[in-house]
Amino acid sequence: MNKFLLLFPFLFITQFSFAQTKKIIGFTEKNAGTQLFLESTFDRNLSAENIGANMKILSAKPHNLSSPGSKANAEYVMNQFKKFGWDAQIETFHVLFPTPKTRLLEMTSPTVYKALLKEPAVKEDPTSGQDGQLPTYNAFSADGDVTAELVFVNYGLPQDYEVLDRMGISVKGKIVIAKYGHSWRGTKPKVAQEHGAIGCILYSDPIDDGYFAGDVYPKGPFKNEYGVQRGSVMDIVIYPGDPLTPGVGATEDAKRLDRSEAPNLLKIPVLPIRYHDAKPLLEALDGAVAPRNWHGGLPFAYHIGPGKTKVHLKVAFNWDIVPCYDVIAKIKGSKYPDEWVIRGNHQDAWVNGAADPISGLSSMLEEAKSIGAMLQTGWRPDRTIVYCAWDGEEPALLGSTEWLETHEKELQQKAVVYINSDNNERGFLFAEGSHALEPLMDGIAKSVLDPERNVNLFERQKAHDAISTTNTEARKKILAENELKLEAMGSGSDYSSFIQHAGIPALNLGFGGEGEGGEYHSIYDSYYDFITFKDPGFKYEVALAQTAGRAVLRMANADVLPF
Repeated sequence: MNKFLLLFPFLFITQFSFAQTKKIIGFTEKNAGTQLFLESTFDRNLSAENIGANMKILSAKPHNLSSPGSKANAEYVMNQFKKFGWDAQIETFHVLFPTPKTRLLEMTSPTVYKALLKEPAVKEDPTSGQDGQLPTYNAFSADGDVTAELVFVNYGLPQDYEVLDRMGISVKGKIVIAKYGHSWRGTKPKVAQEHGAIGCILYSDPIDDGYFAGDVYPKGPFKNEYGVQRGSVMDIVIYPGDPLTPGVGATEDAKRLDRSEAPNLLKIPVLPIRYHDAKPLLEALDGAVAPRNWHGGLPFAYHIGPGKTKVHLKVAFNWDIVPCYDVIAKIKGSKYPDEWVIRGNHQDAWVNGAADPISGLSSMLEEAKSIGAMLQTGWRPDRTIVYCAWDGEEPALLGSTEWLETHEKELQQKAVVYINSDNNERGFLFAEGSHALEPLMDGIAKSVLDPERNVNLFERQKAHDAISTTNTEARKKILAENELKLEAMGSGSDYSSFIQHAGIPALNLGFGGEGEGGEYHSIYDSYYDFITFKDPGFKYEVALAQTAGRAVLRMANADVLPF
C-alpha cells in the first residue's frame, strides 16, 4: 500500500470509496482511489490567504528583467521552494535586453505638440509612482530618428493595408500610427516595415479597453487616458529567446551574433503612447475619412492622411547583455526518475505585474507548498516533478527558451509534458495545448468546482459559451458537447519553445473573462488593482492551483501516461 495511506489509516475508507465511484484516465481502478485521495489532501493544503500574501510581496516593487527587484524575487521564490522541501537553485543566463535612453515624439505641423510619454501615479494605488519603473517603450524596436507625414492604419494588420491599397494610399516613407489589439503587437510594426514605413506609433484606443468598456482606473478597471501598454516587438515567429544566440543557450561564454545579423529584430523605430497623446495627432490628420469600422472612441471623425500632419519620432536604446535568473526546483521521482513533469510560470514583469505574471506565479508557489507538505508525510511522486519560475518572458520568452536550448538533449529524452500558466483572474477556465491531452484535461475540468458557482469548470465554461452565442444551432451544439476541447496553442508565453521547438507536449492553463481591465503592461498592474477588480479573495487563484496541480499530479503518478 502507498506510504501516504499508511500514515493516514483512519482515512482509508475515504480512499476506498473514491476507488469505487471514480475513474481517472491513466490509472488502474485501484490506484485511481489513491490518486483522488491524494488530490483531496492537496486541495486542503491550498490557502487563498497565502496566495495573496505572496502576491503582495512579489508585486511590491518593479521587477523587470535585470532589475534589483527581479533578482530579489528570484531569490525569494528559490527560498520558498527550499522551505517547502524542494531541491531548488537559480540558473543564470546572459541575454540581450534593450532599455530606453532616448524617447521623443512630437508633432511638427500643422501645429506643434510634444508627447509627455509618462504614466502618472494615482493616489489610490500605492505602487503606481515608485522609483525604478521602466518607462513606456517597445523592447527590440530599432534605434531611429525620423520625421515624416503621419498615416493612420487602423490596427495595422495586413487586411488594413489592403484597404489602404484600394484607396490609393501608400505608407512608404511615412510614419504610421496603429491601434493596439486584434493581433500580437509585434505584427503591426513588422507589417508597416514590409510596406515601406519608416516608423511606427502604437496606442490603445478607448473603444477597446478604455471608457467604452467601462469606468477607467482608478474608479474602474479600464484604461485611463494616460495608461500605456509596454511590450516587446521582436519577431518571435522567426525564433524566440535571445536574438544573438539562436538555437543555443545564452550562457556567459556562448558565441553571439552581431546585432545587425539577428533576423528577428526590426529595422524601424517603434513607440507606444497613451491615448491622451494620440488624440492631438489623430485629430490633426486630414485626407480621406477612415472607413466606419476603423473609427475608435475619440470624439472626432478619424482621418487617414497623409497630408499636412508631420511627426518627429526618435528612440535610442542601451543594448546591454544582462543576467536572466531562472529558478528551477525539483522533486526526484520514486519509480521513474528519468521521466519529468515540468510546470512553469514566469516571474519577471514590465513593472510591478501583480496580474501578469504574479497571479499565476503565486498559484504555482501554492501548488509547490502543498506538494511539499505531502512530502513530509513520506509520499513521493512516481515521476520527477520540475517547477520553474522563468525570468525574461516579457521581452522575448528568454528564460524558458535559453533553459530549453541549454538542456534540450536531456529534455527530449526525459520531458513528459510542460504545463504553463501566466496571468490569471476571475472567470472561466481556458485550456489550450497538445490535443492528445484532451482526455486528461476533460477529467480535471469535471473534478474542480468553480469557486463562485458550485458547478464544475467544464459545465460553467459550457454554459458561458452557450449564452455567448446568438446562433440557435451553435448553442444546441455547445450544450450537447460532453467533452472538453483544448484550444490550439499559438505563442506568447513560455510554453512556446517546449512545444514548437522541442516537440514536448504542453498545456497552458488559466482563468479569465470576468476581471477585464486596461492595466496590461502598465504601472497600474498592481496589487491594489488586482484585489479591487481582478480577483478579490483570490478564489480563482486557488482554482488555478487546483487545476494545474491536478495536471501535475496525474501526469506524475499515472500508471500509464494519459495521452
